[in-house]
Amino acid sequence: MPVDKEWLKRAADIVGADGILVDPSDLESYGHDEYALQTYVQIPKAVVKPSSEEQVGRIVGLCAETGVPITPRGGGTGLSAACVSDPAGIVLSLERLNKIVEADPKNHVLTVQAGVTLEQINGAAEEIGLFFPPHPGDESAMAGGMVATNAGGARAVKYGTIKRFVLGLQVVLASGQIVDLGGTFMKASMGYSLMDLMIGSEGTLGIITRVTLALLPRPGSIQTLLAPFATVAAAIESVPAILERGTIPFAVEFVERSAIACAERLVDKSWPAHQGSASLLLMLDGPDEDLVLSQAEAIGEVLEAKGALDIFLAESRERQEEILGIRSMIYEALRPGTAELFDVCVPRSQIAGHVEFVHSLEEKYGVPLPTYGHAADGNVHTNFMRTRVEAGMLGEEIPDWPMKHEAVRGEIFDDVIRRKGIISGEHGIGLAKRDYLINNLGETNVALMRSIKKALDPRGILNPGKIFRL
Repeated sequence: MPVDKEWLKRAADIVGADGILVDPSDLESYGHDEYALQTYVQIPKAVVKPSSEEQVGRIVGLCAETGVPITPRGGGTGLSAACVSDPAGIVLSLERLNKIVEADPKNHVLTVQAGVTLEQINGAAEEIGLFFPPHPGDESAMAGGMVATNAGGARAVKYGTIKRFVLGLQVVLASGQIVDLGGTFMKASMGYSLMDLMIGSEGTLGIITRVTLALLPRPGSIQTLLAPFATVAAAIESVPAILERGTIPFAVEFVERSAIACAERLVDKSWPAHQGSASLLLMLDGPDEDLVLSQAEAIGEVLEAKGALDIFLAESRERQEEILGIRSMIYEALRPGTAELFDVCVPRSQIAGHVEFVHSLEEKYGVPLPTYGHAADGNVHTNFMRTRVEAGMLGEEIPDWPMKHEAVRGEIFDDVIRRKGIISGEHGIGLAKRDYLINNLGETNVALMRSIKKALDPRGILNPGKIFRL
């Protein structure tokens, strides 16, 4: 059954007339995520905006009955075209499911609806004196989407990805049935972990409507270290020595000078370290300031021994926020000239070699490939630029960049696989990386995924075509 007037009337009977969007001007912003190019833009037939979990179940039930493809969407902050609808389908926006269901300080637990943003989660945790460690980046990202992509971020080296903090989920299955998975308990040994199956499934197995998250005590002190190095390899190679000392920073970022210069220009602020070609940004946390400062001093000694050109300690919260603000704007600064942001993950020992390989591709293809990432967890981000980058400014468009883009993407992914890494560390597969998945995981693993998809979604209506082709 197509999404026609009759279908829309039935949907409006469930969510109300104000919960249905069909005007092309309203649909446009729901036809894409934050993927840099327009390659995967697809305007849905309609956007449906339920305001309760029960309405989600009824809409999915309607789609199951009529065979209409349904793509769940949170904040739309993804970078892999995972929330782009099927040409014949609808987008199910979860933005109205925006309630904090329960804040439980005794159990260190927060339960939220799927449309609650990362900013709201952090605020709710702070109100009860607790801390939500994961920070995937964009604070407008929503809980359901973060879980559906197993979002990571800079803090994964110490605290792990979102998966580590998910205690329970409420999920709408492809039939429209609502199930509760997990709970507020810390341990479970109860057969197959259906909850874990949903984490990272990108809305292809079920639609997440509620999330129960574990919280931690708030750190008493946070300190930020910045160390410039002559080369990217020197910066990255200092990381194992830091970790061997037994202190695990909650973030260890490496940024190339060429990338940070663009962010400086965008926000009109200055990065403290202008020496060398790359910097390490380290963040430490702990119960009290004296302990964290002593850890910072010890790590500073390691950095100096490994060739750091200088050591900067940003003690004030304002200075820390300024440094982090510049780092967080790298992608926004490069985005107008970016064709794709690669999101690979390799073993830590392979980061330097991979970055060196990336720079060999710059020379081979004559394109800028500014690179940065999470040095202690192996997650490397490379921007394929379709424009020149000079002195922090984006320049003229590069001739034949589309052909070079495909070639560079293939070579980067092949190098990652050779190094026993994966082609997505935190952004998911979606449409953008779908055709490379089998090369990375192998036919057997992908066949198992397909069989799970078929078992849970026999009609193939949940976010069809994402992750792999059906």
